[in-house]
Amino acid sequence: MLDKQARYWDSVAQAWQEEHPQALWRVHSDAIYSALFGQWLPDHPVPRLLKTDLFDETCSQGLYPLLASRARAVIGTDVATLTVRAARSRHSDLMGMEADVRRLPFADGTFDVIVSNSTLDHFHSLDQVIVGLAELYRVLASGGQLLLSLDNLANPAIAVRNALPSRLMERLRTIVPYYVGATCGPGRLQRMLRQVGFDVLEVTALMHHPSVLAVAVARLLQRRASPAIRKRFLRLLMSLEHLSRLPTRFVTGHYVVVRAVKRVS
Repeated sequence: MLDKQARYWDSVAQAWQEEHPQALWRVHSDAIYSALFGQWLPDHPVPRLLKTDLFDETCSQGLYPLLASRARAVIGTDVATLTVRAARSRHSDLMGMEADVRRLPFADGTFDVIVSNSTLDHFHSLDQVIVGLAELYRVLASGGQLLLSLDNLANPAIAVRNALPSRLMERLRTIVPYYVGATCGPGRLQRMLRQVGFDVLEVTALMHHPSVLAVAVARLLQRRASPAIRKRFLRLLMSLEHLSRLPTRFVTGHYVVVRAVKRVS
């Protein structure tokens, strides 16, 4: 099963780089996550930081520059071998290895910080999400922080997308070019985190715009617009992140994002 998953995600990463060269969109995604996680990560470098899923680092700079500034050692895992290799080719100091986030090859309490952005929302059931959360809890040191995001089921667009029949989703691969799995909204995510032993410190939402439309516009501007227009587009998208301050943030945000801590034993 792991080999099948690895082959699938390798094919997704290769197709994304060859057929969906979303350089402009990746700049935006990296900037949004870096802005929030830059506030949440410790100011002083921690000894060891784990990043699950290296897809971002194969398509762009990803979060690695930020993470490398906040940790003396950054270890990245991904289920796909080719993805790990591509990420390491971009970032020579990144220690990457093939691993399933539900069965990590690390001892208990290895990491001081874990960053897991949109990794656990690609499984078939929430039971598997809980398995992944429990494994992240296991390898996190006592008092360590988890920064995690999932597709936000409280967003009506995400709820409709996830309710579509699998056959229809297969036909929409040009719009959603990879498998999207089970996910939840902010309330249930917090309950699952507490269930496995985390204390939730903060919860918010990111990407407050219609993603399909924004990605399509970004692709068009990347091909045809001037650098000045591209910058204005990125500023417009970033300005929409002010919606995260409103009570309606979980209705408009594509991702629900949490900062949690492993209880001190």
